[in-house]
Parts: sequence; C-alpha cells; structure tokens
Amino acid sequence: MQSENPSEIAGSALVIGASRGLGHAMAQELARRGWRVTGTVRGDGRTQLHDLADEFESQIAIELLDINKPDQIVALDRRLAGQAFDMMFVNAGVMNDDMNETIAETTTEEFTRLMITNTLSPMRVIEGLQDRVTPHGMIGVMSSGLASIGDNTGGGNEVYRASKAALNMCMRSYAARQADAGRSLVLLAPGWIRTDLGGEDAPITMDEAMPEVVDTLLIQQGRPGLHYVDRAGRTLPW
Repeated sequence: MQSENPSEIAGSALVIGASRGLGHAMAQELARRGWRVTGTVRGDGRTQLHDLADEFESQIAIELLDINKPDQIVALDRRLAGQAFDMMFVNAGVMNDDMNETIAETTTEEFTRLMITNTLSPMRVIEGLQDRVTPHGMIGVMSSGLASIGDNTGGGNEVYRASKAALNMCMRSYAARQADAGRSLVLLAPGWIRTDLGGEDAPITMDEAMPEVVDTLLIQQGRPGLHYVDRAGRTLPW
C-alpha cells in the first residue's frame, strides 16, 4: 500500500492497455506523480496493474476492455459515464510472428490481425471514448518511429510499419475532423525499449524510458492539434 498518497490529485488519466509493458509503466509513473489512473485489462486474471492498485489503492482503478471487441468499448463508455479525464492514452501494438517477412510473404490473416489491433481498434477506442476526455484534455496513442514514411530508408518490419503508418493517417484524419476542438492529440513514438515487443536487445529499459515519455506527454497538454513526437518530444517526419 502506498503510504504517502498526495493530498491533491495532479490529474486524471485513462490508460488503455495497462496490464503490463509500457501501459503498466505509464500508469505507474503517473501514479507516482500524483495522478489518479483508470487502467484497462483484457481478462479477469490478476495482472501487474492489480499489484499497482494494491500499492496506490486510492489512485488506481481497473476496468475490463478488449479493444478488439467493439461491444466492450461501448460498455466501458457507459460505465465511465459522468467521469472526465485530463488524459486518455491508448497503448496497443502487436508485431507479426515473422518480422523479416516481406509484405508479399505475409498471410492475409496475419496482415488483418496487425491492422485490426494496431490501427482499427485504437481508433475505435478513441472515437468511442472521446467524450470521457475534457474539452481541453489530451488524447494520445502509441505510434512508432517505424511509422515514419520519410525515415524509412532501410525497410524491414513491413507489416508492422504499415499498420502504424495507417494509425498515423487515421489520427490525422481524426484531427482534421476535430480542427476546432481544443484537445491535444499525440502520436507517441517511444523508441526501442526493452519490452516483450521490443525484445531483450533493446538499449533502454521501461524504468529508464517512462519518465521521459510522461514528461513529453505532459508538455503536450494544452497544445491543440496533432503532434507526432518521440519520447524526448522531438517532432518526427511523416
């Protein structure tokens, strides 16, 4: 149990996909900074987020959501009715089983799996839960530096790149529809981090990266429009 919970809450965040990995690390970092965090998990089993809730019992709430099931997005929106979050961050991303395969070698099923999980489902979450974010709050989603078409000079990871580039494009379209809104929209490229997705060869750990990630997200608050940035806040080429 966290023994020194802040007397004043710094803000409220909805973190989609917080059971482990970068989503869990983000929830943890925000809680440490005095934020109240609602995090989502996919199943009924115990996760790292449950352990975090035991530590920060007055700051962490847990909700059920599988982003690939639209009915669960609708149900979560109903459960959160009346709540307002300063920040919503959608953490979602899967790699194809063989990262070295070319686009022509990828099966239709594998291509579809990545596009649904990395592009379609995050956008459904954003559209479905946008009203839970304050008018001048922030909506963020986990993108990737590999999504940059301008920076793609080496190829590789073709299906993953395509799915994240599609996410960027969908967010750009969403931003165009929200041109008169006051929210900050962030596509965050965290870099190569030591996670289940990033692998053991990644040069930086989650504990090392996440303070910088959260710093960058907080800096983007109050800056309306769409921003495609890395974890240090540097703007990336589309």
